[in-house]
Amino acid sequence: MADPQRIHPVRDPEAPHTPTVPLVSSGASRSENGDPAGQYPPFQRTIPVKHSKPPKKKRSCLCRCFCWTISLLLLLIVIIAIVVGILFLVFRPKLPKYSIDGLRITQLSLTNNNSLSAAFDVNITARNPNEKIGIYYEGGSRITVLYTETQLCQGSLPKFYQGHENTTVLTVELTGETENATGLLTELEAEQQTGSVPLTLKVRQPVRIKLGKLKLMKMNFRATCSLVVDSLSANNEIGIRSSSCKFKLRL
Repeated sequence: MADPQRIHPVRDPEAPHTPTVPLVSSGASRSENGDPAGQYPPFQRTIPVKHSKPPKKKRSCLCRCFCWTISLLLLLIVIIAIVVGILFLVFRPKLPKYSIDGLRITQLSLTNNNSLSAAFDVNITARNPNEKIGIYYEGGSRITVLYTETQLCQGSLPKFYQGHENTTVLTVELTGETENATGLLTELEAEQQTGSVPLTLKVRQPVRIKLGKLKLMKMNFRATCSLVVDSLSANNEIGIRSSSCKFKLRL
């Protein structure tokens, strides 16, 4: 009886070959310093942490009020500037002009207590060059005559209204007394010998401006006039050699 045919499995030449035994043993890769894989810590991936943004702060009530106040003030300034600009273009304001046209000394002498008693009559011409603006001269004015910063006499202008393009001539009486004035009188007499006596006349006058039917608030008009006269003889007409005035208008 013939032996049965035996079938032996044949390896497929196209199938991948998987080694069952490692080509290199785990101990063969170690160096003298040990396993290099054990010398370094395991790799760890760092994940960035996202911080949440703090909530936005709302503007406080105080801040809002401050912003509104500043805005209203700026708006008010702009409105006032526009109104002033319109008034300037319509009325074309000009400063009034003043001149000292005459000076008469009625008294300038020493008293028994060595005080210098002085009395001047000053002729002042006031001109309003404005076509549409009137000027109210209010009470509380003051006119002072000085010699080298020493007051000799003083007085005040009367209250009156000056209309458009008007010229007004005023005669103002000034009186005063200076104590311990023996040396002052000696200086004045020496100046008279030269024929040129420097004097200063200062004016402070409260005024109100009238624009049409509108009467504005009170303002202070100031004038400073530098005079040079030829004499200070009492009861005589004094010649004015030179006169120059500067003007300021203040609220």
